[in-house]
Amino acid sequence: MQRNNEIENLDLRRRDAACFSTAQRLDGVETSDICNRHTGGTPRSSPFGVANYVADWTSECDIYNEVQSIWYSYCFGSHDKEIFLWNVHGDCKNFMVLKGHKNAVLDLQWTTDGSQIISASPDKTLRAWDVETGKQIKKMVEHSSFVNSCCPSRRGPPLIVSGSDDGTAKLWDLRQRGAIKTFPDKYQITAVSFSDAADKIFSGGIDNDIKVWDVRRNEVTMTLQGHSDTITGMQLSPDGSYLLTNSMDCSLRIWDLRPYAPQNRCVKIFTGHQHNFEKNLLKCSWSPDGSKVTAGSADRMVYIWDTTSRRILFMLPGHTGSVNECVFHPNEPIVGSCSSDKQIYLGEI
Repeated sequence: MQRNNEIENLDLRRRDAACFSTAQRLDGVETSDICNRHTGGTPRSSPFGVANYVADWTSECDIYNEVQSIWYSYCFGSHDKEIFLWNVHGDCKNFMVLKGHKNAVLDLQWTTDGSQIISASPDKTLRAWDVETGKQIKKMVEHSSFVNSCCPSRRGPPLIVSGSDDGTAKLWDLRQRGAIKTFPDKYQITAVSFSDAADKIFSGGIDNDIKVWDVRRNEVTMTLQGHSDTITGMQLSPDGSYLLTNSMDCSLRIWDLRPYAPQNRCVKIFTGHQHNFEKNLLKCSWSPDGSKVTAGSADRMVYIWDTTSRRILFMLPGHTGSVNECVFHPNEPIVGSCSSDKQIYLGEI
């Protein structure tokens, strides 16, 4: 069944719930309309319920897995304003809807402990949601234009960084009322991330550079240059030593963030995936052990590279539109992808 909206983002984390969620306006479409397909005869590499899932939904997606059980939860956001949570196993029932955004959901992230979802929207707001109750627990409203990206801190206080078309990155503490810091730039900011200790913020935008901000001093301490077009996505490595970035110049780059690294901090360049005239903000992500990276592509393929050899390990077909984000499961050999074709694919690799 066709939807009227596109899927843009996925993420995978840990959580002790069997659910996934989507953001969807519905437009008369049955919320229970999800298909799962099993590839019969395929050797299994994980305890996933089936070898492949295909879900006809839209824009942001998160997956959670509890270490002691085989449960998964997905969180999808889209141009449809609402965030839907779904049970994956059994009848794949939709059990919760998070309502509040007045425009599309452009980015969606789970907090590290899995208790909250952070969402970003062109309605100029970020919102924090309690996953257990479905209630909005905080609305962050100080941006003056589209909020393109958000990222929660990995450790320490409950901090959020956001990047906006208003040319600012803002730092938020969920315990406080407003933004606690603003990091001004000359250009729109399209991607943000934290350092492992949350003492630095990384921002990228339409000026092609990645800026490293010192949170305490509120200033740029380093600029990572090498991309020749807009930065569309970024993610910190699992060990916190490297930053992965995606750009409309059709390359992924890995940057060495360690102290006393060589002046040219770009240590790896990956090519093969495509950006096109759609100018989608294609994301990128690391595998849990840091041995692989993945990114979506305008050529409708899911690309997975080996981080050591830079060799393309997999080019996974199936989507019929631009693949906007791909993510790895934290424990199992499973990759998820979402696309402008309004579908989410989950499969074993």
